Amino acid sequence: MSPIIFAVEPFGGSVRDHNPNLPLVFWDDAAVTRGDGVFETLLLRDGRICNLDRHVSRFLASAKLLDLPEPNIDGWLKATIMAAEKWRSHTTDDASCVWMYTRGRETTGIPSAWLTIRPLSPTALHQRAHGVAVMTSPRGYHIDPPETTEAVPWLVVGAKTLNYAANMAALRWGRAHGFDDVIYTNGDTVLEGATSTVITVRGKKIRTPTAGGDILPGTTQAALFEYATEQKWRCKEKQLVLDDLFRADSVWLVSSVRIAARVTRINDQELPAPANEAEIRELIEAALTSNLTNHP
Repeated sequence: MSPIIFAVEPFGGSVRDHNPNLPLVFWDDAAVTRGDGVFETLLLRDGRICNLDRHVSRFLASAKLLDLPEPNIDGWLKATIMAAEKWRSHTTDDASCVWMYTRGRETTGIPSAWLTIRPLSPTALHQRAHGVAVMTSPRGYHIDPPETTEAVPWLVVGAKTLNYAANMAALRWGRAHGFDDVIYTNGDTVLEGATSTVITVRGKKIRTPTAGGDILPGTTQAALFEYATEQKWRCKEKQLVLDDLFRADSVWLVSSVRIAARVTRINDQELPAPANEAEIRELIEAALTSNLTNHP
């Protein structure tokens, strides 16, 4: 089906159902000319938004880091309700809901804001079910840990920005060489996936690299840690090295829409499926569905 698009008035007021066959973004919008803006990708399940509060918090934080006007969250939630209801009138299949907030047109200086809902890609669904082969790669640049960033206050560490060109290039390179995804590393230190958070499972321990600096805080990982801790798993952020991945019972890439893709191969080394693969997958799914919002 066609995507559902709603335009959002950035400073409050109306939301508008936009015809997907008509243009939406102007030629001088900063999203197009500079990649200057932020976004959030949310999962719609059974017509309801998953993990909403964490996405709202990160969206607000990202806008603040880019010195964008504070988003009118009531307007975003109103638009999300209307778009989700429209989606639900057609299907209850999983969908991707993306919030886009840009610095706007150069000629007006007014931010642009809209959201889209569309079906999940066949690739995302396949990788959910069958896992991913990943290559490790340096990111190509390094951001110091949070405690050292005062010297460069313009760094947008922790913001989910529209400028994903380097991430997409890394994924294209990986796919051209027989991989499905990429895990960034700094030397032997594990950072994150190109569009996901890395977690490891060993016994009843779940680990993920510490967020900050080079690593964007993950909303799915945060939901998992909260839920899994309640289920008596021992969850912790810590520095991980590549050997931690190879020693783990299983390695997963978690993200909002793909949810959980088990890593089946790292570079040339196969990672066999653990006996509890189904249990871990169900745990991650349950962490998100425990945060379903009937209406924002």
